Amino acid sequence: MMFIDSHAHMISRTTDDYEAMAAAGVVAVIEPAFWLGQPRTHVATYIDYLSSIVGFERFRAGQFGIRHYCTIGLNSKEANNEELAEAVMEILPRFALKEGVVAIGEIGYDDQTELEDKYFRLQLELSKEVDLPVMVHTPHRDKKKGTSRSMDVCKEHGVDPTKVVIDHNNEETVREVLDRGYWAAFSIYPSTKMGSARMVELLKEYGPERIIIDSACDWGISEPLGVAKTAALAAQQGVDEETIRLVCYQNALDAYGQSGQMKEEDWLNPPSIDQRTVYEGNSILRGQREPVVGDKIGDNKAKHSLDNLIIE
Repeated sequence: MMFIDSHAHMISRTTDDYEAMAAAGVVAVIEPAFWLGQPRTHVATYIDYLSSIVGFERFRAGQFGIRHYCTIGLNSKEANNEELAEAVMEILPRFALKEGVVAIGEIGYDDQTELEDKYFRLQLELSKEVDLPVMVHTPHRDKKKGTSRSMDVCKEHGVDPTKVVIDHNNEETVREVLDRGYWAAFSIYPSTKMGSARMVELLKEYGPERIIIDSACDWGISEPLGVAKTAALAAQQGVDEETIRLVCYQNALDAYGQSGQMKEEDWLNPPSIDQRTVYEGNSILRGQREPVVGDKIGDNKAKHSLDNLIIE
């Protein structure tokens, strides 16, 4: 089965992770713009960051047979730095039009401040101007209120719910998100967001309609095989294959494919892998490592085991 991980901060991950994901069946990833773990202090650092996720990271993923897309946005944490936020808003439109950009995101609320609300609204308007879907980050604190508020604001701005993915859902939020017609994404992220066993129970309760499973893997303790492991656990517990295909592949393609930038043909008929190629003079190879040249990354089962499917 093929998988799409529609929320993966691959700039924070290693080539081993790309290799593992490819071996597990991941054919495409979407990398949302997010914060780096500490505050950025100047818009120039934002420009370099966004340039890397539309540029080198796209190249790096392709070296392992994975198609890479991204979303562009000012994250909610850094929206609270008004000077930085104003400067970032000036440069976002030019990045939103780059090849491979499939949404404005991840945007929304963190502490639900006035500045977060201001720049969330401005970016919703940008999404309408450039006709892109939206990826919404729901807050870790007071999640239910923040999720409801996010959808209320989308409605106020006339954004079609079918073009909005509400991410980082849990048992508290899923019913309202689905009832209001939005895509409900779940991040299989250890300890803080959603575990794989809990996710399987939600699939049994709600079925696959407008539900998307992702990993949100980043620089923290996280699991780049979250989608593949949850799919395997769901199959093991009797969830039908079509449901798994929808939530781990097709729904993400349907949601973000509305951008016109993401098509199934991108990975069904991809360019051959040739790790001898370079980007801006840079190669993923080091030392005397033999490059992979061909169509598929080898399946190193000892290194990339799916035996432990429970992510808690």
